[in-house]
Amino acid sequence: MHHKLLDANNSLEIINIFTSVFTASEGEKEGKLIGSLVSELSLRIDDQQIIGMGAYSEKIIIGVIFFTRLQFSSAIQAYMLAPVAVSTKHQGKGVGQSLIHYGLKELKNRSVSFVTTYGDPSFYSKVGFQYLSENIIQPPLKPTMPEAWLGRSLYEHPIPSINERPLCVKEFNNSVYW
Repeated sequence: MHHKLLDANNSLEIINIFTSVFTASEGEKEGKLIGSLVSELSLRIDDQQIIGMGAYSEKIIIGVIFFTRLQFSSAIQAYMLAPVAVSTKHQGKGVGQSLIHYGLKELKNRSVSFVTTYGDPSFYSKVGFQYLSENIIQPPLKPTMPEAWLGRSLYEHPIPSINERPLCVKEFNNSVYW
């Protein structure tokens, strides 16, 4: 398995993997919703505001993650990890965790301070994410499951408390994802 940065030329592969994975696990409605989200994200990958990363087995993409920029009034560098998909036949083999570690290392090399996500605490805790109180960092929109708002510092120091709601990329600025 190898990892690499993705670009808009990978959009069809990206859409297909997310749609099939989310349809299989969450049903057709969720598959279409997430497929639509990643369609928008994948066409705007710019390696700054929207970063896409893939895991490959030979020349076939088996996993994809996105990191999107969170904007604060301060100069702090922060990203949100979401969504994540690993092809159903490769799940449970460490592909997602390996891809996330690759992405976090890449972001640390870019001097990013911390990463947040909105997802399953039992999965993301395996890669170092912990519950993130809204008193420390608020999510871009009000979450329906506050316990799923998670964060991870990329350095030894804790995530700093920032008393403002960050701006996210337009694709996530929709309450349906929160």
